[in-house]
Amino acid sequence: MKFGVVVFPGSNCDRDIQDALSVDLGQEVIMLWHKDKDLSQFSTEDCIVLPGGFSYGDYLRCGAIARFSPMMQSVIEFANKGGLVFGVCNGFQILCESHLLPGALLRNGNQQFVSKNIFITNPAGEIYKIPIAHGEGRYYADEKTLNELEESGRVIFKYCDENGRITEASNPNGSVRNIAGICNVNRNVFGMMPHPERACSVALNNIDGREIIQNLLMAKQLVC
Repeated sequence: MKFGVVVFPGSNCDRDIQDALSVDLGQEVIMLWHKDKDLSQFSTEDCIVLPGGFSYGDYLRCGAIARFSPMMQSVIEFANKGGLVFGVCNGFQILCESHLLPGALLRNGNQQFVSKNIFITNPAGEIYKIPIAHGEGRYYADEKTLNELEESGRVIFKYCDENGRITEASNPNGSVRNIAGICNVNRNVFGMMPHPERACSVALNNIDGREIIQNLLMAKQLVC
């Protein structure tokens, strides 16, 4: 399984995810420039990653300009053919702007940039401590979409406290229903606001992110 990491002007987590995948998880990683289009070296068994950062300076709206980059046109085609696509933070925003995932990421409820460790839980009740760093991480969708996501098991992570309780106090940005990550109907495109790539190294005293990436990508299945 190969990983392609797309680099946009303003990406600042591209090397973090490259290091996590190649050094901590021993996977082949190819860096992809936003102006290129060629994904012919990747099969639908591989995965394209959209990293965190501030693509195109977050002008207009987070992820709005990146959605129209040449590489994203190829990523959209790749996803529509069944290829795996994983977006983290700004990558999640780009996936929503590209309509590969429903909903939108709005400015945090407290109107401030938030950078800290938080806890998330999956449908299996597993709890992970993962860093966040975003100013527009408040997930929003209409009630119909939210109900569809919940009923189909496509909410892959929710913000929680250290004991796994999903509370208002454990929600760092005001996301509706404490949503921290979702997947698409075909379960090959998924995005999350927290940064698992920043929790993959023993040197950082946290490898919870390694398990998330292994579960979501290496096993080629979503925990939902």
